[in-house]
Amino acid sequence: MTAEEKVEKIIEAADDMKAEQIEQLDVRAKTSVAEYFIVCSGTSDRHVQSIAERVAEKLAISRVKPLRTEGERSGWVLQDYGDVVFHVMKEEQRQFYDLETLWKNIPPDPNLKEA
Repeated sequence: MTAEEKVEKIIEAADDMKAEQIEQLDVRAKTSVAEYFIVCSGTSDRHVQSIAERVAEKLAISRVKPLRTEGERSGWVLQDYGDVVFHVMKEEQRQFYDLETLWKNIPPDPNLKEA
């Protein structure tokens, strides 16, 4: 499955669970860690967990499992799918860490291939 297909399935699953403010960040020209970050918010710890579970279930149907999952029951769950990293967090964590602004302000790395 391509990174773009994973992005599409993650966004669809998160949207199905009423995730808020779903953002897709293209980080191909900024880091070799991943091609895309998907960031969204949940309204409570349980909502965050439910969104993360639905995303994992939807991708498992296509035989795609996260390489690792971190932060379960902490208000911020990260699922690493290799070329796509999915972040779902409560609004307080999202505002504090502000991943969108952080990654948008990082300049392209000239050592990486152009996106």
